Amino acid sequence: MDKTWEAIQKKTFTKWVNTKLEMGRVPHIQDLSNDLANGVRLIQLLEIIGGSDTTLGRYSTNPRMRIQCVENVNKALNFVMERGVPLTNIGAEDIVDKNLKLVLGMLWMIILRFTIDDISQDGKSAKEGLLLWCQRKTVNYKEVNVRDFTHSWKDGLAFCALIHRHRPDLLDYDALDFSKRHENTALAFEVAEKYLDIPKLLDVEDVCDIEKPDEKSVMTYVAQYFHAFSSQDKDETAGRRVAKFADVLHSIWKMQHSYEERVTALIQAVRSAQRRWQQTKLTDSYAETKQKGVEFATYKSTQKREWVSEKRELDTLLGNIQTKLKTYNLKPYFPPDGLTLRDLDNVWRDLLEDEAIYHRNINSKIREIKENLRKAYANAANEFQQKLDTISAELAALDGDLENQLNCVVGLSQEFGPLQKKLQAIETLDQACLEANTEENDYTVYSLEDLTFELGLVERAIRKKIAFIENQSISRNMTNLTPAQLEEFEHAFRHFANDHNTLSIEGFRAALASLGLFYDDYEMGLLFDHTSQNHESIRFEQFIQFMVSITEDKSTPEQLQDAFQTIAGDKPYVTELDLKRCMMTEPDVDYLVREMPTVTLSDNDMGLDYSSYVDQMFK
Repeated sequence: MDKTWEAIQKKTFTKWVNTKLEMGRVPHIQDLSNDLANGVRLIQLLEIIGGSDTTLGRYSTNPRMRIQCVENVNKALNFVMERGVPLTNIGAEDIVDKNLKLVLGMLWMIILRFTIDDISQDGKSAKEGLLLWCQRKTVNYKEVNVRDFTHSWKDGLAFCALIHRHRPDLLDYDALDFSKRHENTALAFEVAEKYLDIPKLLDVEDVCDIEKPDEKSVMTYVAQYFHAFSSQDKDETAGRRVAKFADVLHSIWKMQHSYEERVTALIQAVRSAQRRWQQTKLTDSYAETKQKGVEFATYKSTQKREWVSEKRELDTLLGNIQTKLKTYNLKPYFPPDGLTLRDLDNVWRDLLEDEAIYHRNINSKIREIKENLRKAYANAANEFQQKLDTISAELAALDGDLENQLNCVVGLSQEFGPLQKKLQAIETLDQACLEANTEENDYTVYSLEDLTFELGLVERAIRKKIAFIENQSISRNMTNLTPAQLEEFEHAFRHFANDHNTLSIEGFRAALASLGLFYDDYEMGLLFDHTSQNHESIRFEQFIQFMVSITEDKSTPEQLQDAFQTIAGDKPYVTELDLKRCMMTEPDVDYLVREMPTVTLSDNDMGLDYSSYVDQMFK
């Protein structure tokens, strides 16, 4: 292994020395150990790689004695050490005596100092800097993973990736066959030499056929790539710096543009709201005005809060713009006239003033509407109550004959239609007051319930008055009916009468049943036809006449027979107990028991034969 890496290093370093000597138009060396032994080529090499102004001073250009060779080599070694290169355990005699390992060691230190040490990446220099540079340039390439300067280069792909990264026009990386190590390495070496002036310091077999390629040789060769592309990398660095600066400026421009757009939009939105409030005409409708209040409250809890947040964010945004400009030592930003924070504050102050005015207008209008609603309801309610009082007074003051009184009451009853309409209007006003939350009303003491109740009282009073007058008229012609009977019959008629104030056959049946009179369907049909005089309904007067006919006490045999039969419960006799159940006075019961014929019953009790008694009394 020592001989292998020694041979590779010797070959690589020889090529490296010759490329540098060629730059100074100095003849190439053939054998590394022999041609550097007298110190002449070594001094020439150092003067070339040291820079255009570098000179090592006088030296023996054609030394013939050993001492001259040693002096030349010492001059060269002193120059190297003055440049900060430690040459531990390497002396001039070692070089003069052609010790290959020490010669290679010396050359490696020179290569490291003058070719690799100046490579720097993110604070790392020399080997670490060169490795980091290679990793960065090849990070996105398939099958390339640069971890060192030995195994990572054996398939040639890393070399191809470096070339493609900087000069994609020279080879197509994606077209490579990744399995062909030798072809890929040879391609990279040939392209580098032909188009990039990178000499072939290595042979293909030095990389591909060695288990572990020589690290120093690979580093020496790869360093040529770094220097070949350094100008391009400088352009990239410069471009990156310009791009970064442009990106900063662009981001600041976007922030400024965003600030101006957002301030403009906010000011326009605020002024639009102000114009809308100023143009709003509040009506006398409570619902519409209240809706304006609801919309304003919604605005305060939604849109206004968004504006407040936006205003705060704009304050912050402008501060961030100034901070960013200051961070990069750029000129401060001054918003255009009309878009400064002071302008925005002035607009905001006007907004608050217009808000207060609009809110006060709504509240004032609502108070005005509520007061008008109270007055409107109160006026209608008071007028309605006064009308009811007037009707009641006229009803109480009725006088004169019954016909005139009846005509007057009927006239008063015709007021109910208009009064119902007025009550509906009052109900509408009451509902409006409820919707407006105006339950308290200092202008009236009459509620809708009060008025409805009193209207009902007046209606009932008029109906009763009409019934009373009619009863009086009938009573005047039917003296056999007591006032209590007449009132009972009238109540039954009114309760079951239809809309035309007459009784159908069903109503007639129900009215009689309510008075304790029941008939079968046949009898009911006959009675209805007789009473209605074969019409479809029975009038009040006809109904009263019928009731008089069946209730008037005429003391006929038939009427007495029916009465006794009713008391007996359809038995052919009555008992003393039956008579007492009919609420008869005790003297009357005693009289009948004493005077009526008796019959003996099965249980030896006595019954009273009412049929025989009635017959003997009227014959």
